[in-house]
Amino acid sequence: MEARLDKWLWAARIFKTRTIAADACKNNRVRINDAAAKPARTVKEGDIVSVRKPPVTYTFRVKQAIEKRVGAKLVPDVLENITDPQQYEMLEMSRISGFVDRARGTGRPTKKERRAIDDFMMPVAFDDSFMEDGDDD
Repeated sequence: MEARLDKWLWAARIFKTRTIAADACKNNRVRINDAAAKPARTVKEGDIVSVRKPPVTYTFRVKQAIEKRVGAKLVPDVLENITDPQQYEMLEMSRISGFVDRARGTGRPTKKERRAIDDFMMPVAFDDSFMEDGDDD
């Protein structure tokens, strides 16, 4: 059985809408077996699909080619996640330090983000407890 790539990406819940899935294909963010893929390309059982959602590249093995969306509990029957664990480490690092690499056009940081940036950039201030021995010069 075969299915259109954009429909499969949507049906397997990798993208929220089919339009977003098709746009990702058009912008060379989706590859099938290490080859760039257009939205109308067909996927079949056993294909390796790589999806680049910066900063991570997710990799899936197609178990079942479907075009109708399935419930979240049935997703493991449709695909096998074979993403490299290092990719998830990169994702966690970007979450921790997300405010350092702000996306262009997101505007000024909020007050909370500004404080987080300041805490990250400024070294820990010295404690004045070392001067408690009476030397207040």
